[in-house]
Amino acid sequence: MVLLGAIVNALTIIIGALLGSRLSGIPESTRATVMQGLSLAVLVLGVQMGMKSDNFLLVIFSLVVGSILGEWWKLEDKLHQLGQFLENRVGSNGKGSIATAFVTATLVYCVGAMAILGSLDSGLRNNHQILFTKAMLDGFSAVIFASGLGIGVLFSAVPVFLYEAALSLGAHFINQLVSEEMLMLIVKEVTATGGIMIMAISLNLLGVVKIRTANMLPALLVVTVGVPVMKNWSAVQGWFMSIF
Repeated sequence: MVLLGAIVNALTIIIGALLGSRLSGIPESTRATVMQGLSLAVLVLGVQMGMKSDNFLLVIFSLVVGSILGEWWKLEDKLHQLGQFLENRVGSNGKGSIATAFVTATLVYCVGAMAILGSLDSGLRNNHQILFTKAMLDGFSAVIFASGLGIGVLFSAVPVFLYEAALSLGAHFINQLVSEEMLMLIVKEVTATGGIMIMAISLNLLGVVKIRTANMLPALLVVTVGVPVMKNWSAVQGWFMSIF
């Protein structure tokens, strides 16, 4: 079953968020310290991911173009509007904004190497081991996030499932069109680009600066297209020369 990993991952986030939202006895100082520790761990993860690139100029280009597209499409605003809609429907539990919790958790769980690699592995080889491991990690972090940010973390399970399911199904069908070598090259640059976004999320959680991280998401699409273009650059140049 191609979508098994995505289903399990979404369920663990829901369970973890439900548990975390009920941990009302944790002192605010303890919760804040745990959130800061988790934020620093997320920062280190982002640095590790960002260092994986073999073509950092492509990553920079993708972030610039992707950020322009994200601002044009107002992705951050739309995600917050969706979070506000959920908050109006469900109501805040007093721990924090549901919109903030939803957006933060969604970005942390979606923009990462394990989400991409695990989904590709599910689609290409029907092997869900990476997503099962990610599910365990996400479940524990959902407990911490929800205890500090509130029940809004639970709703991140929906975009996480849709994102991983789309990647798994896409990989399952695109395997006939793209070589595994090209897929791995794309994964490497997407991972590096996502790592920079993970760093931005960490800085937001720490309150260092407010970065509109969701508006950078199109960079993942730009770098995905950019890898095969750079790989076949000589052929692309020849195509342009033939036209002009």
